[in-house]
Amino acid sequence: MPGIDECLLDVMRLPGARGAAVVDWTSGLALGTIGESPNGDHEATAAETAEVARMAAEQPAFAAGLPDAPGGAGSAPPVEDVIVTTPAGYHILRFVETDFDSSVFLHLWLDRAEGNLALARIRIGEIAERLVLA
Repeated sequence: MPGIDECLLDVMRLPGARGAAVVDWTSGLALGTIGESPNGDHEATAAETAEVARMAAEQPAFAAGLPDAPGGAGSAPPVEDVIVTTPAGYHILRFVETDFDSSVFLHLWLDRAEGNLALARIRIGEIAERLVLA
């Protein structure tokens, strides 16, 4: 099963991929990065995207209608992914379910002109399922 580096390489094979990272959304730390960063600094980007992920993951409104309310150690956030669109690109934050605290997400920065948002969302979901954090 692939680890962080192999998964990031797979993400970068997507058409239009400009950069990617695996980020811990509770600390804002990048666990792995590849390619470009939107602001030129992977660590700053990780911290900024972690704020967005944390805001989405911790909101009770997104858990409405789910059979089991989130909470407790090891439970995944009620959100699968967050998509932010800009005039030049897309940012997909895909939450990764782990055996420990599920506080990790995969961030893909995709060029709007060259990328395919639907395909990227499907593939990043598949990659996130295979991701094994060592």
